[in-house]
Amino acid sequence: MRHLISLTDLTDDDLRTLVARGAEFAAGAVTESLRGEVVGVYFRRTSTRTRTAFTTGALRLGAQTVTFGPDDLQLNTGETTEDTGRVLSGMLDMLVARTSDATVELRSWAAAGPMSVVNAMTAEEHPTQGLTDLTTLHCHFGRVEGLRVLYVGEGNNSAAALALALTRFPGTELELRTPPGYGLAADVLVTAGEQAARSGAKLSEQHDMTALPSGFDVVYTTRWQTTGTSKPDADWRTVFAPFQVSGALWETSPDAVFLHDLPAHRGEEVTAEVLDGPASLAFTQATHKLHSAMAVLEWCRAVRS
Repeated sequence: MRHLISLTDLTDDDLRTLVARGAEFAAGAVTESLRGEVVGVYFRRTSTRTRTAFTTGALRLGAQTVTFGPDDLQLNTGETTEDTGRVLSGMLDMLVARTSDATVELRSWAAAGPMSVVNAMTAEEHPTQGLTDLTTLHCHFGRVEGLRVLYVGEGNNSAAALALALTRFPGTELELRTPPGYGLAADVLVTAGEQAARSGAKLSEQHDMTALPSGFDVVYTTRWQTTGTSKPDADWRTVFAPFQVSGALWETSPDAVFLHDLPAHRGEEVTAEVLDGPASLAFTQATHKLHSAMAVLEWCRAVRS
C-alpha cells in the first residue's frame, strides 16, 4: 500500500517506474491486476479528464468504483476530516481525491488506515498531471532526459508538478516564463532547483517574454483561470496578455511540440492556430491521463501482473 500525494514523496526509481508503466499501458498493455479492489473517487471540484481517467482506469484494471460528489460526504455537515478518513479507510482500498484545498487534508486520510490515497489535484500540486506530462514526452520522444521545455503562463499546481517531475531527469531544461506576481510558489522553486542541481537538469524562471532562448522541444501552457482559484487583482488579464502562446513562438523552435493540460480557452492562453495545429499533442496528452492513472492505481497497491 502506497500513496501519491506529492511527487516529492516519490523516489527517482518510483518516478521512472510510473512513467514507464504509463507508456506500457499506452502501448496496449492489458491486465486485471486490481481485481477485487474497491476504489473511491471523490471530487469536490469539476473534472473531465482526471475523474474519467481514474474511474475508467480502475474499471479496466478490474476494480470496482464508488463515486462521491462535492455534497455527498458528511464533511459538509461537520464531520471531521480525521473521522471521515477513518471510516473510508475501513471500507475502501484506495481513495482518489480532488479538493483544490490544502494537501494536508489528503495526508490526514493517508494516515487513517490501510487505504491508498491519490492526489487528483490540490491547491499546491497536481501530481498526476505531472506524470501524464512525462508519459506524453516519453511516448513521443522515446525519452525524457535531455528535453528542453518552455512553460508559459501562471505558476499554478500543474506548473508545480511539471517542475517537480522534470527536474529529476538528467539533462532536461525547464524555462518558466510566468506573469509578475504569478510565479511558482517559493518552496516549489527551491525544491525543484535542488533536484535540478542533483540530477544535472536546468531550471530558470523569468517574468517576461523577452530574450527567449531558441530550440525548445516542447512549449507548454495551462489555462489562466485555474480550477478553484481566483486572481487577487481585477486587472490580471492585462498582466497575462503578453504570455499568450501563439505561432510566433515556433519561429525559433520550429520542431517543438505543444502541450496543454486542458481545458483550454482559445484566444486567451493559447491561439486556436496552436492548439488545433500540427504541433499540438494536447489531446494525445489528455488520453495519456488514462494510462498514467492506471499506472498510479497499480503502483499504489504494489501489484504488477
